[in-house]
Amino acid sequence: VPTVPPIPVHPPFPARPPGRSPHHAVYCAVMAAVLALGSLLAHPAAWASPDWAWPVSPRPSVSRHFEAPAQKWLPGHRGVDLHAPPGTPIRAPQDGVVSFVGVVVDREVLTVDHGEGHKSSFEPVSSSVRVGDRVTQGQVIANVATPGHGPGGDAVHWGVRENGEYVNPLQFVADLRPSVLLPVPGE
Repeated sequence: VPTVPPIPVHPPFPARPPGRSPHHAVYCAVMAAVLALGSLLAHPAAWASPDWAWPVSPRPSVSRHFEAPAQKWLPGHRGVDLHAPPGTPIRAPQDGVVSFVGVVVDREVLTVDHGEGHKSSFEPVSSSVRVGDRVTQGQVIANVATPGHGPGGDAVHWGVRENGEYVNPLQFVADLRPSVLLPVPGE
């Protein structure tokens, strides 16, 4: 009678939670990557890291946040109001060229063209630059005028246009992506 070699005995596989396949962790990682990529593709500004500087230093509180209108002609708040009492220096958030300095309705407005379709506007200000001046990130370009913006007169309004559309200026100085919690492997 021929002898059969013994069958090797392997330790048993660790038990997995009911309902989960052995590839569950890989699936979760792939889905997280797909969701992250989808959020980046949703808005071109999300592709770039926030590499602009705050126009007010130290980092100010936000008195009123950006509120996109439902339609271009409807009410909204096309920028943010940063706490900055009259006299506070306003700094260029990014390199650019001054494209407008003038009075709009009853207040002085300053606009800087940063290139690639991005423009920043500030009001009310007393400008220290002229149209055509090149400015660098962090350079003082104005001071908050008296009275300032908002109900208390202690803010500056900062608006940003991207290819002619108003967008939330905070996306250029802070990471606004929502936090995503991923499952802990093995749990």
